[in-house]
Parts: sequence; structure tokens; C-alpha cells
Amino acid sequence: MSDARLEGGDDLVLPFAVEALDVRGRAVRLGASIDQLLARHAYPDAVARVVGEACALTVLLGSSLKFEGRFQLQTKSDGPIDMLVVDFDAPDRVRAYARFDAERLAEASANPRTGELLGTGILAMTIDQGADFSRYQGVVALEGQGFEEAAHQYFRQSEQIPTRVRLAVAEEFSEGRRSYRAGGLLVQFLPTSPERARQADLDPGDAPEGHVSYSPGEDDSWVEAKALVETVEDHELVDPGVSSERLLYRLFHERGVRVFDGHSVREECHCSRERIIAMMRNFSADDRNHMIGENGRVGVTCEFCSQVYDLDPAELEAEIAGERPS
Repeated sequence: MSDARLEGGDDLVLPFAVEALDVRGRAVRLGASIDQLLARHAYPDAVARVVGEACALTVLLGSSLKFEGRFQLQTKSDGPIDMLVVDFDAPDRVRAYARFDAERLAEASANPRTGELLGTGILAMTIDQGADFSRYQGVVALEGQGFEEAAHQYFRQSEQIPTRVRLAVAEEFSEGRRSYRAGGLLVQFLPTSPERARQADLDPGDAPEGHVSYSPGEDDSWVEAKALVETVEDHELVDPGVSSERLLYRLFHERGVRVFDGHSVREECHCSRERIIAMMRNFSADDRNHMIGENGRVGVTCEFCSQVYDLDPAELEAEIAGERPS
């Protein structure tokens, strides 16, 4: 058992299975990773909570990738938070950025719901395996719902796998500083038996290998699993004294739950000076000239990690010229 599996372990994705119910899933607990990510931006509390939820959901979904690629969650909407992007680079790196209107945020209710802050628009989930593969994208309409319901809608219309998602974010105050924690639980009904599928009025489809997808009928086991998940309270998803293993045991011990090796998660941006130079090549020389500030330098700030790249214009042009093919 790795250190990440110890009681109360943070920054961990824990896969599990309840074979008696034909249920599989993942639990995620984010501690230092989400706190460091949010601290880079100093978001208002309401925005920080939405970003925390989005990160927990992205890690839950992205950690299922069996290859080294990227899972991206992105929203574009008309709410106070009009854009949010979370990248999960398999197997373990997460970064995020949110754009919001401070004036509209101040006009929101005292404890705004996630759906209220996102408003109406779209939620896109993209799987990118690299330049040699086609990207897959699923899009869900945002109509005032939060990330949990948007995830349910995504699985209903795109994956056709009965799914239940729970997300939570908590803040703590220590030594005059506010810090954050986030957690999530994803449970899916994946019957392996064709007979079980027929009894549940399920139809074969494009579910993961060895499983079947579903039609509107519901199996008793899935009804039971959903009812158990509904008993989970927000504080249980983020309580540092309640490990993911302990939470899963509380939920499914009567049916028997198997927990597999966990995967660590870390906050890390993949920006670099080389990537910034490559990005600058997309602008014309005249555009780059207009980027020179009063101090005679070109300043570029990464939106994800707030890292500032201070570039000398002459060196920039020389590097761009050197990288261009003859």
C-alpha cells in the first residue's frame, strides 16, 4: 500500500468496485493541490468554490484515461463566471483558470449556487490523445444547473452509462489564512452480465469493454447504489479525518467494496519559456512590436499559474527567427 493510501490521504484518486451491485467508481480528495492552485489566483470565495468543484469533477473524469493525454473541462456562459478551464494531464497533473466579472459577482446572492454563477451557456469536455489522434468532445448545455447535474446530463446523452456524481468544497481558516479542500465521488452502473442487462431493460452499446450501456429502465442494484450515494454529506467528501477508504466502507460495507491502488494528483502548469516563444510565433512582427511595454520589455503572464515571463524583444525575435524553418 502506498503512502497516498494512508488514512486521511489527500491529493489522491481512489478507484473502487462494488461487485455485488455491478458498480464501479472513483473517489477524489484534493488538499494541497487545490489550495495551491487557488492561492495562485486569490479568487473571491464564491469563485474559488466553483473552481474547486470543477477541478474535482475534472480529476474524477480525467483519471479514467488509460493513456498519457489531456482531459479538459471548459465552460463558456453568460453568468458572473463567464469562462472556466480545467486541464488534467494524465496521469496526475491538474491546472485551472477562471474569468469572472467582479461587479456582477458582487451583485450575486450571499451564498450563490454554482449554477447561478455559471448562468446559461455550454460545458465542453474534451479528450486529447495528442497530434496523432482525433480529439473527442462532448458538449452539455448549461441552463442554470451546477456541475453535478451537468455531469449526469453528459453521461445520459453521450456515454449512456448510469452515473451519479457528488462534489464538495470546503474552506478552512488557519493562522489568518484561508485555505481550501475539495472532494468528489463518481459511481457508475456497469453490469458485466448480459442476463443482468436484459433484466434491467438495458441495451448493448458503446460502453467500456466487457460492459453494456443502458436504456431508461433501472436495475434494483443501481437504485440501491444511488440511494446510498445520496446519503453522502458534503463534509464527508472533504473531511481530513475521513479518508476516501473509510467513506467507501461506510457506504458499501454491507455489499462489500474493493478498493484499488490510488493515484496521486498534483497541481502543476506545463507552461514554459519555450512554449511562450512558440505561442509568440503565431503573432506578426508588428503585433509583437506593439506588445513591448514602457519598460522596453515584453511581459507575458500565464493565465493558469500566474507565472510572468519577462522577455527581451531582441532576444525574442532572434529566437523566433532561429526556430522558423528555412
